[in-house]
Amino acid sequence: MSLSRLRSVVKCDFVKVRPSSALLSKLAPCAGREVSTSSTRCAVAQQNTKPDWNRAVSEAEKIVGYPTSFLSLRWVLSDEIANVALHLRKLVGSNHPLLKTAKNLLYNGKNNMQAWGLIVLLVSKAAGHSPEIPDMEQDKAAGVLHSQRALAEVAEMIRTSHLVHKGLVNMNVRQVLAGEPDDMLFGNKIALLSGDYLLANSCTELANLRNQELVELMSSAVRDLVEAEFLGDRDQQNNPLPSRPLPEDQRTTASEWDCILSPLPMAGVEGCARREWAARHVLAAGALLGKSCSAALKLAGHKPALQTQGYLFGCHLALAWQAFLDLEAFTGPEPASFSLVGAPLAFTLEARPELYSYIEAGKKSVHDVDYHALYEAVLSGGGIQRTRQLQREHSGRAREVLDCFPYGDARTALANIIVAMNA
Repeated sequence: MSLSRLRSVVKCDFVKVRPSSALLSKLAPCAGREVSTSSTRCAVAQQNTKPDWNRAVSEAEKIVGYPTSFLSLRWVLSDEIANVALHLRKLVGSNHPLLKTAKNLLYNGKNNMQAWGLIVLLVSKAAGHSPEIPDMEQDKAAGVLHSQRALAEVAEMIRTSHLVHKGLVNMNVRQVLAGEPDDMLFGNKIALLSGDYLLANSCTELANLRNQELVELMSSAVRDLVEAEFLGDRDQQNNPLPSRPLPEDQRTTASEWDCILSPLPMAGVEGCARREWAARHVLAAGALLGKSCSAALKLAGHKPALQTQGYLFGCHLALAWQAFLDLEAFTGPEPASFSLVGAPLAFTLEARPELYSYIEAGKKSVHDVDYHALYEAVLSGGGIQRTRQLQREHSGRAREVLDCFPYGDARTALANIIVAMNA
């Protein structure tokens, strides 16, 4: 593979590796052959069935031993969470966001958070492990290490705790309604304590792996989750708002994003629709999945070059996943609301900056935004088409990274998930 071709694989919206860096030289194991996904696509095509998300996930779960939705069962069924579940029933009938979060965590669809642990385990099995790993540390039936399974639990719990914490309501700016404050305050307590409990357990499990580099890597993922909450404008309930699009001649030069541990420099991000979208969702999701995949390869004794490929795979997959979720609002009946920082609207605002006046109306609350006008603008513009292209781009790059892994059922399962996500 030529140097320019190699750079095109590694270079993306969220990471740009300098040709002179040591990281580029470490990618030699993947540089010995031309990148091609034809073999992977053939394996997918052999099923002779229409791509289906639930089928792809179900088959993938069989490959790694058991459904990853049971990874955290020993935590979810603990006395502490059982007590939380009892109190959670008191919120039924209220509008606290924690109820919606709980529903999304249990929803069996493409936004099912439990698939994250599955991805980590599939990457672990696809790459294999060093022959120096003792037999006692191997789950030979599933083809992964016990430490990798624990890491998958950690990744799921960190993500779940983050989503639960995001369900907190800002009581200082809410309009006080009769009977509402007690419910909202109670919901906040449940969300805060539940999220803290899950995060504390994930930290304990991570420490039990006794790997300082692993702790540093996953800690940087938690840092990225926090930084995502401070990117760009917010309304008074901390709902994200897109930045005002800048004319092309006013945009600053984008900083290089060197993976994996360093924070993402924000120069050249705000005002550029594509880069701001990528930065927001790498910090909020991609970094955690990518670093979890990278950490799984580190536990298996793989070289830094392959660990970097694991990070790239996780980031590209998360961004392709997010692009799909952004498109969902525009593929069916008109919704009452949708993400104001999604890719379709971001591209539409970039093409028609005058529409930003609708976003400014939501500075106090996103409920003041005229969603219908923005929805019609997205449908009549090129935002949907550009988002589909964005999804295909990141899906393709994720498939390219799969060529660094040996052929096997886990690699085929990952390819099937990518195909099903785009179906």
